[in-house]
Amino acid sequence: MEAVAASTEVQVLGWSAALLLIQVIAQASAIGDLGPKYLFSARDEARVSKSVLAGRLLRALHNLLETYPAFIALVLALALTGKTGGIAATGAVLWIAARVLYVVLYATAVPVLRTIVWIASIVGLVMMLVRLIA
Repeated sequence: MEAVAASTEVQVLGWSAALLLIQVIAQASAIGDLGPKYLFSARDEARVSKSVLAGRLLRALHNLLETYPAFIALVLALALTGKTGGIAATGAVLWIAARVLYVVLYATAVPVLRTIVWIASIVGLVMMLVRLIA
């Protein structure tokens, strides 16, 4: 069990949780234009921040959440089956590196490269899946 806990994939899973928290905090910090009264309320009235950065960070967060369940499932399945390492570890590192770069590129409005980086994150997931099913 120590080998599984020390696997690259499980370590990246921990870093992915940190990335998720950072993205949530960054996005929440960018919507200050809505005012403290609204931000500390139940937010029953839907309001949208006028901040371009807040919108980008929200979309980047939603994009992360679209693939995050697959990443978690793959890490757990790889760990449970003892198939960590090799192409799976490389895929996990590629996924997290691409996800970090993706949020930076999205926040700074870099168009084409952002999509290429997103594709790289998907390739990382596919690499993990290949290791799992091979």
